[in-house]
Amino acid sequence: LQRDAKGQYLFDLLCHHLNLLEKDYFGIRFVDPDKQRHWLEFTKSVVKQMRAQPPFTMCFRVKFYPTDPAALKEEITRYLVFLQIKRDLYHGRLLCKTSDAALLAAYILQAEIGDYDPGKHPEGYSSKFQFFPKHSEKLERKIAEIHKTELSGQTPATSELNFLRKAQTLETYGVDPHPCKDVSGNAAFLAFTPFGFVVLQGNKRVHFIKWNEVTKMKFEGKTFYLYVSQKEEKKIVLTYFAPTPEACKHLWKCGIENQAFYKLEKSSQVRTVSSSNLFFKGSRFRYSGRVAKEVMESSAKIKREPPEIHRAGLVPSRSCPSITHGPRLSSVPRTRRRAVHISIMEGLESLRDSAHSTPVRSASHGDAFVAPGRSGRAESSERVAVIADENYSPADSVLPTPLRALCPGAGGLGAAQAEQVNKFVLSVLRLLLVTVGLLFVLLLLLIVLTESDLDTAFFRDIRQTPEFEQFHYQYFCPLRRWFACKVRAVVSLLIDT
Repeated sequence: LQRDAKGQYLFDLLCHHLNLLEKDYFGIRFVDPDKQRHWLEFTKSVVKQMRAQPPFTMCFRVKFYPTDPAALKEEITRYLVFLQIKRDLYHGRLLCKTSDAALLAAYILQAEIGDYDPGKHPEGYSSKFQFFPKHSEKLERKIAEIHKTELSGQTPATSELNFLRKAQTLETYGVDPHPCKDVSGNAAFLAFTPFGFVVLQGNKRVHFIKWNEVTKMKFEGKTFYLYVSQKEEKKIVLTYFAPTPEACKHLWKCGIENQAFYKLEKSSQVRTVSSSNLFFKGSRFRYSGRVAKEVMESSAKIKREPPEIHRAGLVPSRSCPSITHGPRLSSVPRTRRRAVHISIMEGLESLRDSAHSTPVRSASHGDAFVAPGRSGRAESSERVAVIADENYSPADSVLPTPLRALCPGAGGLGAAQAEQVNKFVLSVLRLLLVTVGLLFVLLLLLIVLTESDLDTAFFRDIRQTPEFEQFHYQYFCPLRRWFACKVRAVVSLLIDT
């Protein structure tokens, strides 16, 4: 990769490698040395966006979840979206009732191991696979029962499609949560879905605002503001506080991109958005891709032979234990098992605090996988349990998406310090320019007022001073005559034409 290569070049290279045409739903994400997530901006240089030293570690994942994943044109696209939602399920971002969780897991089983075979799948075979942050024996039996009796004969493509159709109906479909706090100091998770803005608290969706009701998003420091206009209510402003200014900026940029992608009819309607005021440093950002409607229209025009899909190794899911791939300790010689085990544990320890995929923490061991469905009520016949102890908490997982730590090194620290110095210098220059501009405007206003017919004691005193008379006759009058002459020349030219 050349040092001046743009993000678009890297993304196109990757999509070409995957033989992917419906690429607008995907993006590349990376985590900086401060463990802040970022989406790679395609219009900027890759190297300039990275604060760490090479080699750079990035993650290819779904950025904009399809409104209707079943409507995707190509099977390769549906498969990659399937892998992403399977990972969302495993990390606790996709909440559902126990019955829905069992069905989703059964679809994964059918897609990866095929039909149930008593000779290959002994009693309790589903317990060997980890579909969720945690699950009970009762849920494992339910998964195996559905796989045995209801899904026989389904091809991997059919099972994946059914999985997507079911996942699409869940409230947290497409949720990529951002941890925040509300004005009362309560923990909350903000997210953007294909349908609107979502706020989650305590495993419940407390706010859902459609994209056409969101009038503005802005941030100042750690504070994020969402301006909402609803027909039946007055205009309201929702305020939340992010952990850091960088996290707040990332939240704001994600909101701008999601609203542009899902709400607008054409990419030509995209405008540069600013979150700044006159005196303080702000940010300007513009979404640079196509919008959902354009993507669907472009997908309908695809005419090619369906590309071959290698499900066992196309996109190995290192963070989500796969059924069809991944090393087993039993296949490792006994003399090496301890070394392998230590290596795995060290890897998990180094990734413990990664913010890359905001997974969920696995803590309790009860009957384990329920959150309110789209209706907000769980079935009375089912025991209601939640992912994590009591609250939706996808930032506290001990099993985050494997992402090799980015090592800043000496060069990284120097770059960070230089960046802070540059920010300070730019802030000082901005303040200086604003001050000079204000003084210039005030001077012009004073000149206009003194040269006007306004008759007050203050302006009479100024007009009688020698300095003003000299300025008036030597500078102002010649300038006024020159300007009047130019205006008359332009007017006469217009009349002649």
